[in-house]
Amino acid sequence: MFGISSGELFFIAIIALIVLGPERLPKVARLAGMWVRRARNQWHSVKDELERELAAEELKRSLHDAQSVLRDTEQKIRDSGSEAQREFEQMRASVVSKPDAGTPADDDAPPTSTTTREEGQDDEPRNA
Repeated sequence: MFGISSGELFFIAIIALIVLGPERLPKVARLAGMWVRRARNQWHSVKDELERELAAEELKRSLHDAQSVLRDTEQKIRDSGSEAQREFEQMRASVVSKPDAGTPADDDAPPTSTTTREEGQDDEPRNA
């Protein structure tokens, strides 16, 4: 964690034993362990908070990008709709302005059927 090897840690333990004595060393070791644990927990708490904020920022950025794409797509759809409407109006105007030359005179007559029935075929079935 701090770049301390096991030999250096053993040397620090021997010095602590000599300075503190065998009676106070366990209490000091527990106290040191408690402070290390608190520092570690605090570090993890700060780290988790930073990760949550970064994730929230990333979500906000993604939402902003998605909204931007949605607005662009909506504008393209509106533009294409207005273009289609304009082309439709142009076609209608060109059809209305052209004379009806070359069309048959009897457009209002109903179409005639070219199929004929063979003998013996009726709509109703025969009783034998």
